Amino acid sequence: MRKFITALLIIVGLLLIVPHSIFADGDGEGNIDHGGGGMGSGSNQNFWNTHDEGVRVTIVRNNDQTPVTSPIDFTNRTPSGTILHFGKISKLQYKQGTHLTPNTGTYSYVQPQKALPFIIKSDRGQTSIEEIKSYFTDELVVRYIAEASHVNFDTLTNGNYKLLLEPIAYITFEGTKMAMTAHEAALYNQVLSGGLRSKMVSLTHQNLPLALFLETPDLGFAAWNGSTANRVNDDQIIRSLGLGIVRFRDAPTTPSPSQSNVQYRTNTDVITSVRLSTSSAITPKSPAHVTFSIMGSSYLVTNIVIPDGDSQIVWVKWRTPSKPQNVNIQITASDGWLSENQITASIMDLDQNQPPDPKATDRNSSFHLPAIPAYSAKTTASWGIWSARWHEYWVWISNWQWIGDGKGSGYWTDYGYWKDNGWWDYSWTGYTASLLAQHSVSPDSKAPVDSSKQMKSGYGLEINTTTTLSSNAPSNHITGAQHAVTYFPEYSYQSYWRFHDLKERSYNASFWLKPNEFSTYNSRVHFTPIWFPDGPYTPITRVLDAWTPDGMLTLQLQDTVTISGNLFSDWHIAPQKTK
Repeated sequence: MRKFITALLIIVGLLLIVPHSIFADGDGEGNIDHGGGGMGSGSNQNFWNTHDEGVRVTIVRNNDQTPVTSPIDFTNRTPSGTILHFGKISKLQYKQGTHLTPNTGTYSYVQPQKALPFIIKSDRGQTSIEEIKSYFTDELVVRYIAEASHVNFDTLTNGNYKLLLEPIAYITFEGTKMAMTAHEAALYNQVLSGGLRSKMVSLTHQNLPLALFLETPDLGFAAWNGSTANRVNDDQIIRSLGLGIVRFRDAPTTPSPSQSNVQYRTNTDVITSVRLSTSSAITPKSPAHVTFSIMGSSYLVTNIVIPDGDSQIVWVKWRTPSKPQNVNIQITASDGWLSENQITASIMDLDQNQPPDPKATDRNSSFHLPAIPAYSAKTTASWGIWSARWHEYWVWISNWQWIGDGKGSGYWTDYGYWKDNGWWDYSWTGYTASLLAQHSVSPDSKAPVDSSKQMKSGYGLEINTTTTLSSNAPSNHITGAQHAVTYFPEYSYQSYWRFHDLKERSYNASFWLKPNEFSTYNSRVHFTPIWFPDGPYTPITRVLDAWTPDGMLTLQLQDTVTISGNLFSDWHIAPQKTK
């Protein structure tokens, strides 16, 4: 089968580098091994040349296992700029759901000042694990990686980051020159329904993925305990093969649990979340549970499974009390470790500090239009849940015994049995949420105005807000927006504010001002001060309390009306008529 786009070659193994460099972590022993074999014979349409390889390097933050730099491909070779590739995507990003996408754009790479060691084993090229370890823990090499990644060297090596290494192979497949990692090769083989493996199995499904692999798990990827001399399948490559890891000496093995503070509003549905991490797999046979102790009640989250070396957000939804206070939240876990084991929640009542009664005699001759503040916004969130399913792998355990007739003759019989040497396959279900909102500020419907965007000072104005929360998550993961509060320029966007009523409660929530106690008609308005100068009048509204396991979604809105004149110009004074 011929395809326009074709597959890749990579052989990277997971390596938790720990040799005798001052940058290596641990006791000086490597967490890596390798295997492989001969390359076999190819064809003029499908082949790989020995040492046509490189290494993709990504800097990853320890505490949340998030890439903090774009991957960079290092190679001793000079690949064609038009080589077909799949972009600069790391194994972690593929694991988190990034799709394999062929890229015909210019392929970028870096040739290091110190040549890379050989990575992929073949009949004509042997590799050395010790050389690979030594190279990627060499101070000059780490400094060069930091420089190429635009990261401060001291920051990179302070123990809070790791290097994710993924060897790359440059191949010709179906006549097309390609660059890819082992993980990408496995994904592309799935796209081709086995078409890559059928042509280049010795490279893409043996020597490349088995070149390096982990002896202990890290970054959520399993250690490899299978054969080092046989061919492997796509699932095994995706799960355990094709990457390396460099840890630095100060990296903590188990983060210490900490305390944190959060701020909630009264009478609000909120979500309190922590991150549960583990160094060994938590399976459905013995799942973890996390307990949140809040105001005398216990909230239990059960059936938590996490692959070794990985983590997951765990959360509880609850309603805050009606009175302002501090609430201490205690969190415990039956397995793994928590990002926090105590949270202090400050419960606030925002329905305070309403503007005073405006007077016709109010003056403020020193007023200057203030700058509009920019509150922090968070309009998108992402999180997910691990699940696991048993992957059966039956093997025959032989037990040969001699059955003799007592006269020197007999036969051998195998009294063996089948044993399931399977494993847990973990799946990640990702969720997202996004918050949008619209905001309108207009003159009070009872005010004598000719325009929806122009009014005289002293009259009231109406503020209406609509929100939309979009998410693929179940309802127990999220809340719609629950509060809105508006700040005004005459108070420099501080000191006083107006709380809104929730007009419609849903994921498409809407808000309007609370009735104004100083309004003759009990209208839902805010009165502009009589002294406000002609020009723009811009209230700002903060939408709050759309909660997700990834935190609260919030945003700031603003709209402007123009002040021109004041309400005194609408007054008419005339002598009283007499009979």
